[in-house]
Amino acid sequence: MIYTNNIIKNNLTNYSNKNCKLSRDAKKGKLIKIKNGLYETNNNTPGYLLAGSIYGPSYISFEYALSFYNLIPERVSTITCATFDKKKKKKYNNYFGIFTYRDIPKDAYPEEILLKKEGDYSYQIATPEKALCDKLYTLSPINNYFNLENILYNDLRIDEEEFNKLDIKKIEKLSNLYHSTNINLLAKYMRRKIYEEKNI
Repeated sequence: MIYTNNIIKNNLTNYSNKNCKLSRDAKKGKLIKIKNGLYETNNNTPGYLLAGSIYGPSYISFEYALSFYNLIPERVSTITCATFDKKKKKKYNNYFGIFTYRDIPKDAYPEEILLKKEGDYSYQIATPEKALCDKLYTLSPINNYFNLENILYNDLRIDEEEFNKLDIKKIEKLSNLYHSTNINLLAKYMRRKIYEEKNI
């Protein structure tokens, strides 16, 4: 479980020097430091369950979420997260892994986020559509369908079969919130693919 400094100290009612006891427990591995003032008691806890507690508000997205949904073939070890209004990227490296955080537009932030529970933990993760939009938002402007396909299928190595399962309505809704050339192009590209498939 995740505990703050204050919660741990409040539970140490029988100790006169609570800081010393906390330090001893950390050295023994009873408490594993996540960041300053925050600890985990189980060293087997997967890092993605801790991402939202490290820096927030945030949710898991970008490459980690794309891998989670099998949209890209690579296993992604860095836990990549989206934030808003933070102005700069953040990176944390601890016992549980590497965690990165970067902004997306404030209007887009609350849309298409799933809350998942795992035992006593909960975490937030983008839907497949949102994870792809978040990733494309971070890239340089793409100016045509050919370049978009090259980025999707060659650079990002998006699985085309999984890509075709994405919900065009969600992409179109999101495209109105990012004000991004890349995401507007993605929505048009998906609509064009659907039209061409219907007219084969």
